[in-house]
Amino acid sequence: MNPFNIYRVHQFVNLRNLLRTQGSLLGLILFISFIYILQMFLGEGWYFKYMAVPGAVSDAWNGLRGGDFSQKNFAQMFSLVSNVFLHGDSSHLTGNMLPLWIFGAVAAELLGYRWMLFVFLFTGICGSICHTALNHDQYIPMLGASGAVMGFEGLYLAMAVRWHLPDPHVWPISRPIAPSRLALLAILGLGFDFFGHLSGVEGVAYGAHLGGFIGGIFLGSFVVPMPRVALPR
Repeated sequence: MNPFNIYRVHQFVNLRNLLRTQGSLLGLILFISFIYILQMFLGEGWYFKYMAVPGAVSDAWNGLRGGDFSQKNFAQMFSLVSNVFLHGDSSHLTGNMLPLWIFGAVAAELLGYRWMLFVFLFTGICGSICHTALNHDQYIPMLGASGAVMGFEGLYLAMAVRWHLPDPHVWPISRPIAPSRLALLAILGLGFDFFGHLSGVEGVAYGAHLGGFIGGIFLGSFVVPMPRVALPR
């Protein structure tokens, strides 16, 4: 066979494998990017109600506990989910989607797309709840998928400690990456957040990062099944 044709077949196989293992993740990233485009065109008046305001969420939670099951209170609680799909600007979006692609792709390949989507939602909500609990008296809106991103990092760290994982291929990176290096990247991400919090850097939801990371550690340590390609330690 012509070498060029062999290359084309190889590329086609790679693309098909990519869509099979990461199609849902790429769809999620495209969906979040589409939401950001809507934000730009429709303005803050459209998406403000979907951002999580810690003080308002706390008030809504207290109202529900007191028997006030109004639509307003439920809408405030739903913002713990909806804010995960919103972003403040293009750099915020890119800064979240790139690590989501890396760690989300590994989760999808090891656990399947259903677990990947569950981890995204679960750790995103964990991040929103943690940030709200730590800032329950503040009324500064929160938005972004950073809690879920840190959740995937915590998930992979726990899995790498729990099992022997194969070297992952994260497209478009062509070479395998040692699991220890990805785990170290997760630890460094948490470390940067910790020092950023100590230094008083504003505009970053460190509580969401912490909550998402803890949620990912919990899932990786106690909930997700051992991947078929992994080995017990």
